[in-house]
Amino acid sequence: MKFGTFLRVMTLLLMFASLYDAKSARAQIFGAKPATPQRPIPTLQAPQGGFTFPQHETLTFTVDWRVFTAGTAVFHLDASGDEEKVSTTADTVGAVNLLFPVVDRFQSGLNTKTGCSTGFTKQIQEGRRKIASELSFDYAHGKQTQNERNLVKGTATHKEANIPACVTDSLSSIFYTQSQPLVVGQTVEFPLADSMRTVTVGLKVESKEEIKTPAGTFQTVKVQATADEGVVKNRGHIWIWYTDDPRHIPVQMQARLLFGTITFHLQSIDLK
Repeated sequence: MKFGTFLRVMTLLLMFASLYDAKSARAQIFGAKPATPQRPIPTLQAPQGGFTFPQHETLTFTVDWRVFTAGTAVFHLDASGDEEKVSTTADTVGAVNLLFPVVDRFQSGLNTKTGCSTGFTKQIQEGRRKIASELSFDYAHGKQTQNERNLVKGTATHKEANIPACVTDSLSSIFYTQSQPLVVGQTVEFPLADSMRTVTVGLKVESKEEIKTPAGTFQTVKVQATADEGVVKNRGHIWIWYTDDPRHIPVQMQARLLFGTITFHLQSIDLK
C-alpha cells in the first residue's frame, strides 16, 4: 500500500503518501518529461487589514481513504505576540494502523503582520521510517537551513538554500490563506518553501458550495491548489473548502491521488 505523509503538500495535504513519494520521484528521474520553466516567484502579500487570526483554536478532522476512516488529524493554533503558532498531529487508526502505522507531528508558525513563515519542524514515524527535521528561515540573509536526522539509521544531513524576502511553508500556508480575499474566479499566489527550493503555489477559488461535516453544515468557497513544479504539482488534485465568511476556516480538505481519494472531514472546532 502506498501510504505516508499526506501533510507534506501543504503538508498537510499529503499526510498519508510518503511511500508514494519515492515511486513518484523515480518516475521523474527515469523517462520523465522535461520540467516546465519556473515562473517568476511572486511576492507574498500581507494579511488583509482587519483580519484577525484566532487566539486559540483546535480543528479536529477524521481522515477518510476511499470508503473507510484511515486516521485523525488535529490542528492547534495559538497566538503569541505577532506570531500564530500551528501544531499538527496525524495518526492512523484501525486497520490502516495495523498495515502502515503513521504517527506524525508538525510545528510551524507565521508572522501575523507579514504572513512570513517563522519556521517548520516535523517528527514523523511512518512504518519503520523515523525522521526529525527542522527548517529555519534567515530572511535578513536570504537563506533557509534544514537540519534532518534519520532516527533509524542514526544519520544526519545539513542543507542550505536561497529564499526570497518572505515565504510560506507547507503547513502555515493553509492558515495564511485564511487572511487573503477568496473571490470566485481569482487565484491567490504565494512563494512556498518546498524541499529546499522556492516554488509558486496558486490557490484557485473555483466555486461556492454547501459542505456538510460532522461539525455542522457550512457555506464555503472551494479552493484548488496548483503549481508548475514541486510537491503540489506531482500529487494529483488537491482542494480545501474554507468557510465563506471573514474567518475562512478550513472545514474540508481532499486529495485525489493515483491510489485513491483522501478526505479530511471537520469533526469539531474548539476555541478554548
